[in-house]
Amino acid sequence: MAKVVTMGEIMLRLSTEGYSRFVQSDRFDVVYGGGEANVAISLSNYGHEAYFVTKLPKHEIGESALNALRKYGVHTDFIVRGGDRLGIYFLETGASMRPSKVIYDRAHSAISEAKASEFDFDKIFEGVDWFHFSGITPALSKDAQELTLEALKAAKRHNVTVSVDLNYRKKLWSVEEARRVMTSLMPYVDVCIGNEEDADNCLGFKPENTNVTSGELNLSGYESICKQMKEKFGFKYIVSSLRESYSASDNGWSGVIYDGKEFYHSSKYNIRIVDRVGGGDSFAGGLINYLLKGKSAKEALEFAVAASALKHTIPGDFNLVSEAEVETLMNGDKSGRVQR
Repeated sequence: MAKVVTMGEIMLRLSTEGYSRFVQSDRFDVVYGGGEANVAISLSNYGHEAYFVTKLPKHEIGESALNALRKYGVHTDFIVRGGDRLGIYFLETGASMRPSKVIYDRAHSAISEAKASEFDFDKIFEGVDWFHFSGITPALSKDAQELTLEALKAAKRHNVTVSVDLNYRKKLWSVEEARRVMTSLMPYVDVCIGNEEDADNCLGFKPENTNVTSGELNLSGYESICKQMKEKFGFKYIVSSLRESYSASDNGWSGVIYDGKEFYHSSKYNIRIVDRVGGGDSFAGGLINYLLKGKSAKEALEFAVAASALKHTIPGDFNLVSEAEVETLMNGDKSGRVQR
């Protein structure tokens, strides 16, 4: 199996019970999660040697986050310990026409104040096949932008394939800053992943005549921006998940991929959502898994879409499914019948 590194922030997630609102709640469910950590856990579940790079405070909450990674086989050798706090986010799960809500409490987290000099990136990327990061990490701080850039430079020195999930977060930075920073990082990227909002907010590419809130998708618009992104940045693959939001409970879910020659739209799943957080990360993890195994672009996309469809049925940030379970869904078994 391949050796993979992801880098970013793992956070403490505090969720209301069931579909309760924040103002109703006097207790929270506790789990850990974060974009790149979620990808590392998916890849570990698929049998890869997955390493997560971050900085965690040297106290019991930091240790708990570390243990959450180790529980699912993610290597933590390159995690730096120090700083004052772990980032937190609060989640209220929506239903029907009421959307989910997230409140962040992540200012001055350990990773946002980490210096690039604290990490030995040449050692980290020795013998590595793939590096994955997201737009969330450079959005955290100026230090995190420098950290991301130094990691990318080292990855390229070691001939590592690099993927990015654009992951624009409006609560972390402006569109103007996101476009400036993310555009400067794209020359290091081989595989670009993101939905239509991410492509617009991070890179300035917007598909025409598409309105996800009304369930309207114009595939020709996606094909056009994929070709523009390929021409500007030279990505090997441009990939987008496609979410059609019928309500907070029911979504249409598919994806597209462009390899410079062919534009392909995947199978579509109509999903009843248990927990949508981490859906995009499970998509990225599934895509990376099949590309690492030498599968075609079409096969990789179908695996990514099926894997992330399953993630929407699992509470928490992590996609706790096996490769065999994803392939069963890919092969057409959508019945949900009890397996005995």
